[in-house]
Amino acid sequence: MNSDQNSNQKQTISLIIPVFNEEETIPFLFERCISSINKITDNFEIICVNDGSSDSSPVLLDEFHKKDQRWKVVHLSRNFGHQAAFLAGLENCTGEFIGMIDGDLQDPPELMIEFYKKLLEGYDVVYGVRKNRKEGFFKKLSYSTYYKLIDSISAVPIPLDSGDFCMMRREVLNEILVSKEQSLFLRGTRSWVGFKQFGYNYDRDKREMGQTKYTLRKLFQLAYNGIYSFSTFPIKLLTQLGVIVVLGSLLYILYALYIKFHDPHTPQGFTTLAVAIFFFSGVQLIALGIIGEYVLRIYDESRKKPLYIIKNKKF
Repeated sequence: MNSDQNSNQKQTISLIIPVFNEEETIPFLFERCISSINKITDNFEIICVNDGSSDSSPVLLDEFHKKDQRWKVVHLSRNFGHQAAFLAGLENCTGEFIGMIDGDLQDPPELMIEFYKKLLEGYDVVYGVRKNRKEGFFKKLSYSTYYKLIDSISAVPIPLDSGDFCMMRREVLNEILVSKEQSLFLRGTRSWVGFKQFGYNYDRDKREMGQTKYTLRKLFQLAYNGIYSFSTFPIKLLTQLGVIVVLGSLLYILYALYIKFHDPHTPQGFTTLAVAIFFFSGVQLIALGIIGEYVLRIYDESRKKPLYIIKNKKF
């Protein structure tokens, strides 16, 4: 099905999909996304952002664009990462309602219909909440621990087990784009901007084709961005740790003075000195590391580097 819609015309719905080496998934992604959004309106666009794929994904994306002009493609100049790819699509979409979904089909595109219905009820954002994950025990435990941690320390409530899978109104997206940072954590920014939000429970499918692109290192990086961008906990922890160390030191000084005056012949061992040195050295290294992390983020913000570079677009 080919659409003769003008590429500059505003769409009712824009669906943003980052794609990185998903050649096995793309044909199914095309069919399911087109079919799902078509049940809402035929005035839509699906923007697939090729995040520097090294397989046949770019060719497949372009081929499907020829089949349906509503299937649009943004090719980035290299791999900039999952969050930057989402941002590239968000900044190039025209929809009144904007959906976000990963390209691995673990999140069902069919739920966009339900998300849209909730928006029509008066909500501004509808996001998916994974009540059940069909993934390995270690990965489920890691996600659960992380979300509980960031929810407990974040200055802004971030819903448990919610990812980027969502649909929002244009007004919300405009605020998210104003608030973008170098260390992207879009689901956190989505919570931070406020508005009337609704969490939709669903079962997340396991990956049927291809391999996960979120390595352990990338997951930790995303977790870092969430913790440091939306919480002052690390730097406050440093202050609290310093107070504890000072109080502990004062108690130890009182103990040492007591021993000195009541039993001057008591030998002073090397162990106590070594433990004290190692402990305070560790505290100092932790302090420098946390402060350094904040300084690095200030440095990154000051450089104003583009978060992505577009090689070409098929609109």
